[in-house]
Amino acid sequence: MSRMSEIQGVLIDARGRCAHYGGARDVVANRCATCGGFFACHRCHDELTDHPFGRMSTDAPDSVLCGACGHVMGYHVYSQASACPACDHLFNPGCSLHAPLYFEV
Repeated sequence: MSRMSEIQGVLIDARGRCAHYGGARDVVANRCATCGGFFACHRCHDELTDHPFGRMSTDAPDSVLCGACGHVMGYHVYSQASACPACDHLFNPGCSLHAPLYFEV
């Protein structure tokens, strides 16, 4: 099973983009601390689960997954990068506005 197949969400494409966020740079999935799953976005999580999204510690080494290549990284690496450190796929800079939804910041 590839890492990308771990991404859960509504109408997920091959790069982990969902019905809510489908831009070319929307390739990041975040891990829920409550259930441990990677989700394309908080709205997908809300639609598919029966619990609130559990925010991950910023020290967790495995809280973010690149949907372009499957690379897993922690918040500190992800938040400092404009692109995936493994495949150089650009990340959506607007995602930083959602950090408090996914991480204990």
